[in-house]
Amino acid sequence: MKGVLVILDGLGDLPTDSLEGKTPLESAETPNLNFLATRGETGYLYSVRPGFIPESDEAIVSIFGNEQIDSTRGQLEARGAGLELAHGDLAFRVNFATVDSFKSGNIIDRRAGRTLTTAEAESLAKALNKIKMPCSFVFKPTVQHRAALVFRGGFSDNISENDPTYFEGQAKSIDKVIPIRPMDDDENSQYTANLVNEFIEKAFEVLDKHPINEDRRKRGLLPANYLLIRGPGIDVPKIKLYRNWLSVAYMPLEKGFSQLSGMKVFGFDYPKLKGIDVYKNLWEGLKKACSFSIKVLRRQKNNFDYAYIHIKETDLPGHDNKPLEKKAMIEYLDKTLFKFLREFAPPNKINVVVTADHSTPCRLKKHSADPVPVLLYNQSLPRIEKKYSYSIEKGKEEKIAGQKFCEGEARKGSLGRMIASEMLKKVGFV
Repeated sequence: MKGVLVILDGLGDLPTDSLEGKTPLESAETPNLNFLATRGETGYLYSVRPGFIPESDEAIVSIFGNEQIDSTRGQLEARGAGLELAHGDLAFRVNFATVDSFKSGNIIDRRAGRTLTTAEAESLAKALNKIKMPCSFVFKPTVQHRAALVFRGGFSDNISENDPTYFEGQAKSIDKVIPIRPMDDDENSQYTANLVNEFIEKAFEVLDKHPINEDRRKRGLLPANYLLIRGPGIDVPKIKLYRNWLSVAYMPLEKGFSQLSGMKVFGFDYPKLKGIDVYKNLWEGLKKACSFSIKVLRRQKNNFDYAYIHIKETDLPGHDNKPLEKKAMIEYLDKTLFKFLREFAPPNKINVVVTADHSTPCRLKKHSADPVPVLLYNQSLPRIEKKYSYSIEKGKEEKIAGQKFCEGEARKGSLGRMIASEMLKKVGFV
């Protein structure tokens, strides 16, 4: 194996008062990431282009050298969820959400409070799949509040979304759902928009009165009574192939992208959310992701040239304004996955790249256009004067200049400024 790319979802952040004016990454104790940074190079990355606020799919396809127009979120999510798609099938990424009523359409929570259990989502999905429509369709819940939706047939994907929070790269403060509308004058686009609007209305009628949601209301929880859909797509994404790569992916988006990129996907079933404590569930997922990634790297190091590991959990505290939780997750990653990479990479002469798909600042509770830090471990050992000092393996002490891996220091790094499409080439991974 020549290299390992680790993408920490939503890692980038902004200074926050609760961390004494530092970002979670700046505040976190990360001796193993710092060890890798000290013996390599750092820089910063615009994961699509400067000034653009990316969704995760836009960032990932861009980092791997693809054009945004060559991919759609719905197609990636549906394929990653295991759904078979024919040309013309219309695929969406979906959130179970909460609105006050269908008529007013005020969005109370885009994720139904993050308290929708796996069993509840499966029960609601079963009811949704019984809706009578003029075409066949499938609705499949995936992880927590997420789902995939596919309409079978010859549809248009030139339609809008009803949750354009990140529409054309510009964050919107949306608090009302928006009816689906055609984006051109084609009759099929109009028909498709009408069909999807019909389904959304029928879905609300089913969900709002469902016993699951009646029970949630009684328990003081938000009902999952509405579907927010985005990323419509009918065509197989035309993306570059990376056949000499393995991928550790456990969320539908990353699974779908990796499969279509020709990577060998190693995944696991995400732990079921059984209660209302979503962060307990996220920690279970994070621990499993780290141990599983380590196991795959150990077993497959001689079978692939490169590995892509995507860690999802670091994004969620940003959306929920939980900087202490984000810091704790970063520190856990450092003690587990990056401790392993610190020991695994040098003797095997493996380069390591660590970055993010986008920034999710806690104080904003959403993605931002801020660049993300990039670390390239390549054993170059740059002697940058810093205040840190580290010990080498086997107890041999060596005083060296230290490098803290964080947003501010990365801005000063020798890799400099990058845009997504040039990163893999610049770090020598293609």
